[in-house]
Formats: sequence, C-alpha cells, structure tokens
Amino acid sequence: MGSEKEKSYQLLTKQLESLFDTERDMLANLSNFSAMLFNNLSEINWVGFYILKDGQLVLGPFQGKPACVRIDIGKGVCGICAQKKETIIVDDVCKFKGHIACDSASRSEIVIAIMVNGKLFGVLDADSPVKNRFNETDKKYMERFVKLLIERTDFRAVQSD
Repeated sequence: MGSEKEKSYQLLTKQLESLFDTERDMLANLSNFSAMLFNNLSEINWVGFYILKDGQLVLGPFQGKPACVRIDIGKGVCGICAQKKETIIVDDVCKFKGHIACDSASRSEIVIAIMVNGKLFGVLDADSPVKNRFNETDKKYMERFVKLLIERTDFRAVQSD
C-alpha cells in the first residue's frame, strides 16, 4: 500500500529512470534531475546541486531563486553534509547553528552527499518553506535518486579534490 508520499516517490522514480534512459551527459542529467524534483515534489522552493571544485562547493544546476555561489566545506548544512559525507535533514533551519540563508523563505532542508567512485562529487540540496518538511521517506527516495543519477551519468570527466 504505502502513503501518498511513498506513491508519489515511486512514480517519480519511474520518471527519472525514463529521463536517464538515453542520456549520460553530466550537465544535462544534473539539470533535468533538479527540474524534475522541483516540479514534482510538493512544498519545495529550491532544489539543486553544489559541486566540489578546488576545495569548495560551487553552485551547479538548480531550480529556484538565485543561490549562494560558493560554500566552504564544513559551513552551513551543505558544507557539513560534504564534510561528513552523509545525508542531513534539518527540520528548522532557524535552529541550525551556522545555517547559510540564501532564501529567507526556506524553513527546512535536506542535503544528500554525492559520492562517485568513493570520492565526494558534491551535494544535492532541497529546501522547503515549511518546517519539518523532510523525513525518512524523503531521505530514502532522494538517496535512491542520487544513486540512480550516479549509475546513469558519465562522471569520468569530473575533476575532484
């Protein structure tokens, strides 16, 4: 059976599989991935990627308002996720010490570390204007989506630290 959220994620999984079926280009897949999540997940005001370059996370393809361009490793939710190399869910960003506020409307956040061949590539970041928006179901499926992205995308040309 499953919840409505679960059903929505199962449908989105099929859509992402189809989207990545014939395309392996990294920039195209990152761009379409962020657009697909932004347009299919409820209560989201920003979703996109920060890519590791020269020891910092640099803004990559995204959907939403303009965002912070560079984030130091260990700073903010994205930087801490990159440092720990694990998913972080923040129920209320106003209570997160060191939160970097790119959009004052954001209230909760989930950030997933993207590991390619055992090395940090970057992070997937999703923000919501609603407190407590993200839970274990979101984590499970968004980590699955990142795994699918990695499997179906050519990351060989990526320079990482």
